[in-house]
Amino acid sequence: MSDDLGPYLATGPRVGLRPFRLDDGEEFTARARESRALHAPWLFPPRTPEAYAAYARQLLDDPARAGFLVCERDSGGIAGFVNINNIVRGAFLSGALGYGAFAHAAGRGLLSEGLRLVLAYAFGPLGLHRLEANIQPRNTASRTLVRRAGFRLEGFSPAMLFIDGAWRDHERWATTADQRPDMRRS
Repeated sequence: MSDDLGPYLATGPRVGLRPFRLDDGEEFTARARESRALHAPWLFPPRTPEAYAAYARQLLDDPARAGFLVCERDSGGIAGFVNINNIVRGAFLSGALGYGAFAHAAGRGLLSEGLRLVLAYAFGPLGLHRLEANIQPRNTASRTLVRRAGFRLEGFSPAMLFIDGAWRDHERWATTADQRPDMRRS
């Protein structure tokens, strides 16, 4: 990306997208603690510096993951995050999304804007073809987010992921680069 983006990989009108850094731990964990009620029972981001360091290190060191912070451009503050997990290269060129907005940013469209930037980055510089989002059926906010971003519902998987002490059902949502010709790499 061009140098005029400053610390960001991509920018939108209100948010910038940048990689995780180890020194983001204090702000990230404070936002995660403030957002417990918003995230439960769907999401459990790290709430301690030690847990954050391990989490961020995985995103930074594992080539099968890419982590992005969605930051408000006016303040630089972290509004949320979008991670691409289980990246598979070769014929699959796919990844699975994990994401969350923090409570102070929820309902303001910042994560929607950030997700669009991640999609453009994934289908552009990362060279992926497909992204999936696995969502618990009662998580209305998450379903609304991906639907708004152009994902399609592909199916239902009972007892798919172990979350908060139990195997949880999930809907499988996906989008592909060929659905988004404006985002494909050249």
